[in-house]
Amino acid sequence: MTETGLAIDRDREGARVVLSGDFRLDGVERLFEKLGEIAGPGPIVVDASGIEAFDTAGAWAIATLRRRLAAEAVEVRVEGLAPERQALLETVEKSLPTEEAPAPAPPAFTAWLGRIGESVADSWTTVIELLNLTGAVLTRLAGNLLHPTRLRLTSVVFHMQEAGLNAVPIAALMAFLIGVVLAYMGAVQLRQFGAEIFVVDLIAIAVLRELGILLTAIIVAGRSASAFTASIGSMKMREEIDAMRTLGLDPIQILVVPRVLALVITLPLLGILANVGGLIGGAVMAWVELGVSPAMFYARLSDNIGVWNYLVGVIKAPFFAIVIALIGCHHGLKVGGNAESLGRLTSASVVLAIFVVIVLDAIFAIFFATVNI
Repeated sequence: MTETGLAIDRDREGARVVLSGDFRLDGVERLFEKLGEIAGPGPIVVDASGIEAFDTAGAWAIATLRRRLAAEAVEVRVEGLAPERQALLETVEKSLPTEEAPAPAPPAFTAWLGRIGESVADSWTTVIELLNLTGAVLTRLAGNLLHPTRLRLTSVVFHMQEAGLNAVPIAALMAFLIGVVLAYMGAVQLRQFGAEIFVVDLIAIAVLRELGILLTAIIVAGRSASAFTASIGSMKMREEIDAMRTLGLDPIQILVVPRVLALVITLPLLGILANVGGLIGGAVMAWVELGVSPAMFYARLSDNIGVWNYLVGVIKAPFFAIVIALIGCHHGLKVGGNAESLGRLTSASVVLAIFVVIVLDAIFAIFFATVNI
């Protein structure tokens, strides 16, 4: 039997493709690339009279060629096939899968509504997962009370240093500058009414109740939530967490609990330092801009600012710490096996942690205003 052959004779009226030889599986495989090179303009006549052997592979090759060219608006005619081979070609053509037309794009409003629905569903799923993680952490903490040796104190101290001690300079500097800005802006406005002394009340209430702990929590969320997600996520990518489970170790107990405890301990301390820094910054600017001496600033502060203004900020700190730690660890545990997932979830953890901190602060503000504190 002769080798499989393919010849193309092109003229002004189109092209003639002459097929010959063995058009079974092996022969079609040798000519597959040449068949893919056949193109218009047409019409194109496929002369199959020289085919000596023919089966479904050959019929598939011709049917595929005809469908491809038909999609390009090129007319293809097949000539020279024996009746039984023509019947086989028609059967194969009918059996080819039909290409479904792409679904029409939904209207813009429907697509927008769908995206909102997906976001709501994803948010609800995240809330459920965070509640599950919260319950798991509380369970481990209760177990640590019964079995204190399970608590990894070395890990807790390490994360206290990373999330707390190393954040002292930036938190103190931020609070100092906020106090300076508040004192300056307050002085500009209060000087118009001869009420410069009330700048002390403005600085103390704003820093102690809100800005000191809120801005500290935002800084910690940016530093620690991203760090928790990146460290746990990299372990997830390297399958270290799976290895822990294989060895019978609990990733929640080893990775999450120490980070939560470290933030719960260090964030209130950072908040206290931020309060001191904010008051010092305000006192310096009040002295420079208004002539309010440090002694007068301290006297006004101790006489008119109640202890609850200080306690309000301290009470909020542990809740902010729990939220930041849980969100950072949760997103780290969700990281997949690629760097894109790690980067996306690290950014998402920072954004979500800051958002939830601000929402919690608003809830606390409404609550304390309702109970007249």
